[in-house]
Parts: sequence; C-alpha cells; structure tokens
Amino acid sequence: MNDEYAALEPLREDIDRLAGATLIEFGSPDCGHCRRAQALIATAMAAHPGLRHLKIFDGPGRPLGRSFRVKLWPTLVFLRNGEEVSRLVRPVDVADIEAALGAIDGAAGPA
Repeated sequence: MNDEYAALEPLREDIDRLAGATLIEFGSPDCGHCRRAQALIATAMAAHPGLRHLKIFDGPGRPLGRSFRVKLWPTLVFLRNGEEVSRLVRPVDVADIEAALGAIDGAAGPA
C-alpha cells in the first residue's frame, strides 16, 4: 500500500493499458474523509500485498480524476486490465473494500 499521494499523475492512456489488478485511490492529504479511510484501506490491502495501488493527489482540473468522473474523496477505483470493475466513494466498511479487492485480484476474501 502506498502511504503518500503521487504529485504527478499517470496519463489515462497508461492506466488503460495496465495489466492485472489495480486500485486507484483519488484523494488529498487535507481531506478528513481520506485520512479516516486510510486504516480501512490498509487493513483490506494487507491480504493483497502484490496488488498495484496508485494513490493519486486529486483536485480541480486534475485530468486523471476528471477522466474517472471523481467528485468526492476518497474515491477508490478498482481495475482489472485497465477496465473499471467497481468503485467505492468515501468507504466506511473494510468488508466493502475487501470484497472489491478480491473481485479484481482473484483472491478469496475473508469468510
């Protein structure tokens, strides 16, 4: 899991070409909802240590966030081979994040 937001965002074309499972987390270090979600994301990611996690600093006019129609933070976008499988906006339940990660990673979540 990435702890720091990337200041430079990748291009959407590069995201669309990613192979395998990817979690993109859009947010801001100043966002209270984002800070509260970090423990949930870390707990869920613990069962998926090899999964690609892109933590993207978002804001007005940032092209990657706009291309994913991000309006609230944090927004978690779950991709498989560059295609969006699901998303969570302002998650409050670790089970929801675990289920979405399991769906893209192919790993069984907790029973």
